[in-house]
This record gives sequence, C-alpha cells and structure tokens, in this order.
Amino acid sequence: MALKLTIDEGNSSTKVALWRDNVMEAVATHRHATPQLLRGILPDGEKADSAILCSVCGHSEAEINALTEGLARKVTVLSADTPMPISIDYRSRHTLGADRIAAAAATAALVPSRPALVVDLGTAITYDVVTADAHFAGGNIAPGIFVRLEALDHFTRALPLVETDGDVPRWGYDTTTAMRSGAIRGVVGELQYYRHCLAAECDTDPAVILTGGSAELILPFITTPIIYEPNLVLIGLNRILDYNEE
Repeated sequence: MALKLTIDEGNSSTKVALWRDNVMEAVATHRHATPQLLRGILPDGEKADSAILCSVCGHSEAEINALTEGLARKVTVLSADTPMPISIDYRSRHTLGADRIAAAAATAALVPSRPALVVDLGTAITYDVVTADAHFAGGNIAPGIFVRLEALDHFTRALPLVETDGDVPRWGYDTTTAMRSGAIRGVVGELQYYRHCLAAECDTDPAVILTGGSAELILPFITTPIIYEPNLVLIGLNRILDYNEE
C-alpha cells in the first residue's frame, strides 16, 4: 500500500496530510513547519513512499532538504515546471504560487469538463479560473479579510483593530460591525462579482470552489451554489503526485 505525504505551507500555517492508497487518513495543521512536526503524522517507524511540498515561503534548496529530510523516499517540490494534469496559461508562470497550481489541479479533478472559479481565502485571497478543458487561465489576488481589518487600523487614525468574531449585519450599526461587515461581506461581493463575470464569459454556470483558512467566515452569506473543500490544495497535491508516478 502506497504511503504518501502532501504538504501545503502557506503564509500563516502549514497543513500536512497522510494518504494511504489515495485515501486521506489524517490531516494536521501547524503554525510553522518543522521536520519534527511533519514526521509526527507518520506511523511510528514508517517513512512515506513519496511526498510533495508546495510552499509560498521561498525556501532555499538547503532549507527544503532540511525540512523534508527523512520524510519520504522521494520528495517533489511543486513548481510550474513540475509535470501536472493541467495546463498553465499564466504569462509569468514561474511567479505563480504553487498553492494556486495545486488548487487548480484539484478543481479540474473535482469538476471535470466544467469551468470553475477557485477562491482561496488566506492571508491573501486568490480568485482563479480553471477552464472546462483543464487550463489555468489566470486570476486575481486581493487582500485577505484579516489584512483588510489590520490595514484599516494601521492606515487610519480613528479606526480600531477589529476581530472577525462577532455580529456581521448587512449594514453595520456601530464602527466595529461596520468594519467587520465591510471586510467579510465585501469578500462575498467580490466572489459573486467574479462568478458573474466568468458565467458571462463562458455562457454557462461555472462551479465555484471555496477553500482557505478564512472560508468559513463568508459561508453563511453566500446565496449561490458553492463547493466548500477545506483540503483543496492537499487534494491537488495528491493528484499531481499520482500524475508524476503514473
């Protein structure tokens, strides 16, 4: 039975999944990735047959080797040059985040032959388009919900730092709710706008795939059909790993 690891290192946290014969057996989330934490998901005494890492942190080759030492017999570091089951149409393909590539690969597998908008809500928010014939067509990057609230506090004199927990009315009834609703419901508005644009371009109803650490903040306010998959990047990494092994 094949034992695999998929590792998604983002700006704010790292998620690692253990796969056995394409079944995700375990998922762990850590604030920072260390060799000890990554090895902690493996059964005692076992080494994975293969592992794949996507990271937005710009590690050197030596840092990657130190991070993944002893994890698997073969380690793949995802980049735009990695063989994969999707095509990348991004002009600056080597600046394209590996997490966006993995999310697109997962989307092409989850909703084959259907155009899709992939929305990843993290420190930054990405809105990416995957075509019906599995091309990464491009996308946009926007500030995440926490970044918006922190920016309002930082760049103004009167506005406070507001937490995301609390009431999110359609129209704020005080400064705190006005800022929280503006940040959270504003992202909902962005998502609906991009969905509308994609539907007009492809003349069909696109799938909308939602993932990321802040995704649950906007779920209660979305009124159109959506697929929520918190492990989208991990699923895409596994799909790319299988593609390379095939």
